[in-house]
Amino acid sequence: MNPVQHPEPPEGGVSTAVPDPLHAIQERVHACIQCGTCTGSCPNAFAMDYTPRAMWRLVLMGEKETLFNSRTFLLCSACYYCTLRCPRGLPLTETMEELKQIAARENHPVHKKSVLFYRNFLESVRRHGRVREMEFMTLYFLSLKNPFTPLQFTPLGLRLMGKGKVGIQVPSKGQRRLEALFRKAEELEEQE
Repeated sequence: MNPVQHPEPPEGGVSTAVPDPLHAIQERVHACIQCGTCTGSCPNAFAMDYTPRAMWRLVLMGEKETLFNSRTFLLCSACYYCTLRCPRGLPLTETMEELKQIAARENHPVHKKSVLFYRNFLESVRRHGRVREMEFMTLYFLSLKNPFTPLQFTPLGLRLMGKGKVGIQVPSKGQRRLEALFRKAEELEEQE
């Protein structure tokens, strides 16, 4: 696919191109022969709305809206079966991860809950060096901005608390012992 062009060129008549993030993925999987080995190898294919093979076809066709309204790449468990068994040697697992990152960056509504889940999980780890379950769940439910969502999980939460799996802790800013590590990871991501 070609880069997306701005409708009106800026002053001076020179147009600037914004690269389509899907273009790099298309180049990576352009050698796909649609053999179906990825789908046959995938332990999660039964739960996907598009099989991995169908998803790669969507990528190659540039069907961005259909692709990002799908849950297929979110269900990838990074088991590497597709990558190991691909007769063309395509890096499918890494490419699935890139699709997840693009969906998160572009804030697609279908994936909003997943993005908020991971962001709040990482925020709890960033604060305390480990996840504090009660704080994490509170941050997550608050970020969803729906007061009825926590009610769906109340029975599960009570069972987990009863078994001592979730502790009630006072929220805190934590000691942020991993702050330098998180900052370095953010710097490396910006360089890419």
